[in-house]
Amino acid sequence: MGRLMALSLIERGHKIDLYEAQGPQGEGAAAKVAAAMLAPLAESAITELNVVKMGQYSLKRWPQIIEKLHHPVFFQQEGTVIVWHRSDAPEARRFQGLMQKTHALLPSLSPAQMLDSTAIEALERELVPKFNAGLYLPLEGQLDNRELLTAMLDELKSAESRGQLTLHWHSPQDLSRFQSAIEPHSNQDPWVIDCTGMGAKTHWSQLRGVRGEVLRLHAPDVHLSRPVRLIHPKYPIYIAPKENQIFVVGATEVESEDRSEVSVRSSLELMSAAYSVHPGFAEARVLEINTQLRPTLADNLPQIQVNSSKLIKINGLYRHGFLISPAVLDCALEWIDHQSTDLAHELGLNVNRP
Repeated sequence: MGRLMALSLIERGHKIDLYEAQGPQGEGAAAKVAAAMLAPLAESAITELNVVKMGQYSLKRWPQIIEKLHHPVFFQQEGTVIVWHRSDAPEARRFQGLMQKTHALLPSLSPAQMLDSTAIEALERELVPKFNAGLYLPLEGQLDNRELLTAMLDELKSAESRGQLTLHWHSPQDLSRFQSAIEPHSNQDPWVIDCTGMGAKTHWSQLRGVRGEVLRLHAPDVHLSRPVRLIHPKYPIYIAPKENQIFVVGATEVESEDRSEVSVRSSLELMSAAYSVHPGFAEARVLEINTQLRPTLADNLPQIQVNSSKLIKINGLYRHGFLISPAVLDCALEWIDHQSTDLAHELGLNVNRP
C-alpha cells in the first residue's frame, strides 16, 4: 500500500520521503508472502459486499498500474476453478449459494458456472478424473506479488535518482514525530500518510494480526493454468500457479499474532490438501514455508482515517490486500485532492474522521 501510494504521488508531481521500518525487499510485510489472487466473487463467500465491490473495481485498475512499470509483472485474468471431493458436496452447495447471493446483489459480476468432468477437462485437464464436478468463476485474476514489489522498488529507486523521492530503509518511525510537525489548517504543511500495517498498533485501536501460513513449491509435474480452490470443511486451500512451475499454496487463518515458524501439523495439512488436488505435488520441491500477519481491524474491513491536520492512516486490508488496494489507493488520492471522496461512498469504503 505504501509503495503504491508513493508512486502515485510522485506521478502527480509530489516530492516524497518514504520511511520503511525494514529493508527494500519487503521483509516483514504480508505482501511478500501473499498469493496475490484477485478473486472478488470467490472471496464473497467469506467477506462483505463492499470488499467485493472494491475487488471488482481493482481488477480493472491493476492492468493500468502494471502497464506503467518498467519491470515485467506476471498478471492473468483467466478465472478461478473451484473443486471438491464428493464427500464435501454439501459444503460446495453452501459455498455456491453464498456466491449466488452476491451475484444477485451485484449482477455486474460474472456469475459462477457449473462444471462437469468434460468442462473441467477443457479448463484444467489434469484435475480429471479426480474431480467430476466444479465451479468456474470467469474473469477472476492473479498477479505475481514479488515481481510487483520488485517492479515498484525499481520505480522508487529511479525516482530517487531524479530527486523526486528520498528512501529511508530500516527507519522505524513514531507517528507522533510527524503529527507534531503539522499545524492545523495549514496549506503549506506536507501530508503524512501512514501505511504501516501491524506497525500502527500503538496508535490504532482494535488493530490485530491474523496469522497466515503459505507454502511456495516448485512442481514440474503439475500444469495448472489458473488458481484452483479446494472446498473442504477443515482444509480449504488455494493453489495459485505462478511462472516457471512455481505454486503458492495456502489458506490457513489463525487468530494469533504469533510470528514463529509454521508448525508440522499446518505444513502437513497444506501439503496433503495440495496432493489431494493433484498427485504431481508428491514430487514437488518445497522452496519456502512462510508465515506472516495480516493487519486486521475489528470488523475485518479496511478503513481510511483522516483528520484536519493533513494526516491519513490506511489499514485493515486483512486477507484482501492485493484484491482491494487499488480501490483503497484511489479513494485516498481523491481525499488528498478534494478532502472528500465520492468513490469511497460508491464502493462502501469506510473513511473515518476520528
